[in-house]
Amino acid sequence: MTDSTDDILNLLPARLKQARRAQGLSLEAVSNLSGVSRSMVSQIERGESSPTISTLWNLTRALQVDFAGLLEAETRDGTIDVLRARETPTIDNMGQGCRIRILSLPEEANRHELYELELKPGGRLPSQPHARGTVESLTVISGQLQVQSGAALETLGPGDTARYAADVAHAITAPGEAARAFLIVKSE
Repeated sequence: MTDSTDDILNLLPARLKQARRAQGLSLEAVSNLSGVSRSMVSQIERGESSPTISTLWNLTRALQVDFAGLLEAETRDGTIDVLRARETPTIDNMGQGCRIRILSLPEEANRHELYELELKPGGRLPSQPHARGTVESLTVISGQLQVQSGAALETLGPGDTARYAADVAHAITAPGEAARAFLIVKSE
């Protein structure tokens, strides 16, 4: 975090406003989600009021932003964060014959998630409905995959991408040979 209280107070209004706009939320919506009055949210965004820690905590939870990251100095140009293959979280016990590598940042969970899928021949990854408005995009890298979303069913080959509702029961299956794909889960 920044070392100076003044730096934090200067960053906070713009960062909160930026986070609210990035979520597409009105002042009223943030007020309803956070329990902080609309006028107080507006005053904080204009730099006319300094929030208490409790108020700031409620706002960051409502905006689904990282409390500490909101107050950190801007990252420098040329900075590259690397997640090495050996450090990538992997799930082997979901579905049948399916390995999932989690490529997205933890703070993006439930908003924008990226996975690499490896399915063995006959492998299947069934999913219960996600939150309302959730959409998945699946791009096949190798092999062939079948995607089912509700009653709809499509077969995809290498390079094909399917975008489908994930707020209904859905599944990804490798009907024949092994397959690899990237899966993006986007929640509204």
